[in-house]
Amino acid sequence: MKILVVEDETKVAEVLKRGLVEAGYETDVAYDGQIGLRLAKSGGYDLIVLDVNLPLLNGLELCKHLREKDELTPVLMLTALGMSDDIVAGLEAGADDYLPKPFRFNELYARIKALTRRRRVQAPHAAADSASPTEEKLVLADLEIDFDAREVKRAGKLLQLTAKEYALLEYLARNAGRVRSRLEIAEAVWGLNFETGTNFIDVYINYLRNKIDKPFTPKLIHTITGFGYVLKLPEL
Repeated sequence: MKILVVEDETKVAEVLKRGLVEAGYETDVAYDGQIGLRLAKSGGYDLIVLDVNLPLLNGLELCKHLREKDELTPVLMLTALGMSDDIVAGLEAGADDYLPKPFRFNELYARIKALTRRRRVQAPHAAADSASPTEEKLVLADLEIDFDAREVKRAGKLLQLTAKEYALLEYLARNAGRVRSRLEIAEAVWGLNFETGTNFIDVYINYLRNKIDKPFTPKLIHTITGFGYVLKLPEL
C-alpha cells in the first residue's frame, strides 16, 4: 500500500510519514500543492492524505484538478477548522473523507484502513454493481437514469451531474419510494460516520434538487421531516 501525504508543516509531515511507515505503508511526502498535484497525477497511490491549507496550490484546488483525471483514488482531507462549510467544500472538491486537526494517529489510521478497504472491495465489482440485468434503468415520471451509462435525463434533456451528485441520485433511485435517513445516505454515498453538527447532506440534496427538480415538474425529491429524504412521485 502506497500513500501520498501533502502537508506543508514539516514537523506534521514528518510525524505522519514516520507513523505510516511504521504501520507498513510506503509513504511519499509533498510540501506544497503544486508538487503534490504532480505526484498525485503520476498515479500509483492507494490513498492521498491532503491538507487544505497549502502554499502555491491549496488542497481544495488540488483535489479538483486531480478529480478531472482520477475519480477513484481515495482522498482524506485534513482541515484545522472542522466547520460545516469547510467539510462541504472538501467533499464538493472530490474528497472522500475529512479529518479535523488536531487528531490522534489511531483515528487517522482507522480512516485510512476504511477508505483503502472500501476501494479494494468496490473496484473489482464496480461494473457489476453499476447495473444489474434487471436494474439497468429507472424511469420515474420524465426522469430517466441509465445506471449502465451513468446518464441522467429529465424531460429528454441530458443533465450534467458531478460524481457525488450522481452517486447520491443513484442511491435514492435504487431505493425509490423508501425514505432514507441522513445517516444512511452519508454511510452509503460517502462512507462517513455522520456527525450531527454538519449539514452537508442537506447541501448536496439542494444541489441535486437544483438540477433534477427545480426546472421541472413534478418534484421528485421529497423531504420527510424528522426522517430523511425519498425519491418518489408526489402524492395526489
